[in-house]
Amino acid sequence: MSLITKLWLSIAAVLLLAFGGSLIVGLSTSRHYIEQEVRIKNEDNANALALSMSQLDKDPVTIELLLSAQFDTGHYQRIELRDPGGDLILRREASPSIGDVPGWFVDLVRISVPAGSAVVQDGWRQYGTLTLQSQHSYAYRSLWRSSQQLVTWFAFAALISMLIAWLLVLQIRRPLSAVIAQANDIGNRRFTTSPEPKTRELRDLVMAMNRLSGSVRQMLTRESGQLEELRRKLQQDETTGIANRSYFMTRLGYVLESDEELHHGCLALVRVSDLEGLNEGMGRPETDRFLHDLASTLHQYALEYPGSQAGRLNGSDFALLLPNSLSADDVADQLKRRLHPIADRQPVLLNLPIGIVGISRQETRDVILSRLDGELAKAELRGGRTVCVANQHTGHLLFSTHSEWRNALNAALAHGVQLARYPVMDANGSLLHEECPSRLWLAGEWQPAGAYLGWISRFGMDDALDLASITSALKCLEREETPLALNLTSRAISSTDFRQRLIALLSAYPREAKRLWLELPESVAVHHMEDFKSLCHDLRRFECRIGLEHVGQQFTHLADLQDSGLSYLKFDTSLTKGVDHQSAQQTLLRGMATLSHSLGILAIAEGVSTPEEHRVLLELGMDGVTGTAVKIED
Repeated sequence: MSLITKLWLSIAAVLLLAFGGSLIVGLSTSRHYIEQEVRIKNEDNANALALSMSQLDKDPVTIELLLSAQFDTGHYQRIELRDPGGDLILRREASPSIGDVPGWFVDLVRISVPAGSAVVQDGWRQYGTLTLQSQHSYAYRSLWRSSQQLVTWFAFAALISMLIAWLLVLQIRRPLSAVIAQANDIGNRRFTTSPEPKTRELRDLVMAMNRLSGSVRQMLTRESGQLEELRRKLQQDETTGIANRSYFMTRLGYVLESDEELHHGCLALVRVSDLEGLNEGMGRPETDRFLHDLASTLHQYALEYPGSQAGRLNGSDFALLLPNSLSADDVADQLKRRLHPIADRQPVLLNLPIGIVGISRQETRDVILSRLDGELAKAELRGGRTVCVANQHTGHLLFSTHSEWRNALNAALAHGVQLARYPVMDANGSLLHEECPSRLWLAGEWQPAGAYLGWISRFGMDDALDLASITSALKCLEREETPLALNLTSRAISSTDFRQRLIALLSAYPREAKRLWLELPESVAVHHMEDFKSLCHDLRRFECRIGLEHVGQQFTHLADLQDSGLSYLKFDTSLTKGVDHQSAQQTLLRGMATLSHSLGILAIAEGVSTPEEHRVLLELGMDGVTGTAVKIED
């Protein structure tokens, strides 16, 4: 039984006790008073009537007329006259009619008053004994009306009391519900804070729980900061803050190996010529500032295309990976427009030769880098800020014009989405879920996401693709019990219309929604944190799981997302690649897994390509792994 229910029962019991006590005391007091008054009335009337009869002639007719007149006017139940021997001389008695008073009430408050008696004289001798008893019907009516009035007034008072009690209970219930919700959040490893209520006892409890949440948040911030510092040393260039050579090359290799990441794209290499001369001419601080601005511009450009990456390969070379982006010629125009103004602002003349090549999965990383070096060498030979672009491999393009792409995508979405299946296994070799990237029917084949995601984003079809994929997954879940995971596009998080349609779709499949895992890129959740938290809140009632993929570069923001209801994190390939022989990576991943577990969040490793990586990642505390080396055992 809840505390509120007990409180209501206590209030009701007190009110009933007060009512019962008041009714019993009131009726007892009134009945006692009435009995006393009736007793006195009986005695007085009997004496007065006996005295009157003593002074009259004892003619039977006269005596009868006197008694009849007294009986008719005095509301008597019975008047009788007996001689000294006890024989009845005369008697008048009314029928026992109480009228509108219920019989059960009469039995409850039965009035018992003895009749009044007096001696009637005839001169010096006794004529007889007069007995007189008053009617009790008026007394019962008086008690009945008093009881009705008491019940009416008490009901009114009880109604007012219950209204006041309801307001008080409401003031208690709201902060109490908030405390319960906060306790549940803490139990689920979501360390939220609650506003302090006015009730002192509840306020002390909320303050204690808020202190606990604050302490955990500080711990998370401190530990995630330490992990972020270690990650920066492993993956970032110290001067510019963008990816270092090791991270960039790992990312490039993964993109070329994954058909979900790449169908065609571009790779650009920007060189700052004569860096030593710039240091001497501009000074080290100004040169570092210029390099930082250059790197920041490339990084911002990369953020415009999902899966893109900017990096510093060495002191003077900066690379830009743009999978599924514009054509190489368009990239060249964009780099000129963005980078040349930065060079123009410097106090010395800067040469920025740029080489750009188109890339596809048909080529290896070494071949692509060789072609890129060749284009950069051509640009350096021509001097200045020349941009050299390798011939685009148009044979890999599915369609050549915007209208062809738009029509093909509309037709493909109308045709329906096919879901590929990649297993995610836990430490015991059991299936956590199957990751299901979408496939669209384009150019007579089911094409992987890398072939069309860039165009989907360009035409604003992200919502349509996500809803089509979720619909397909829910229909699959109607037929099977295996949990399925879907990757949502970056724009889905900020679209109100998409969210409303998603809620309506999940409402139509409540049982299947519980086995649906939805994930977004880490960068999307961090850059749209409030929208992400709102999405998690809206989907919480469906009990589907929300996670982040490609986690790594923004891991330090995990403390800001710990109260959003995250279920799992998938750590990026750049962290897991070669982890079996990289002790620094092992330290970083072990810390990330430990921090995730402290929040009740599953830690899953992406891009596992060898059995050795598989083994080491599980030893580091990962709850699950996925990649080319992960298979479902028959």
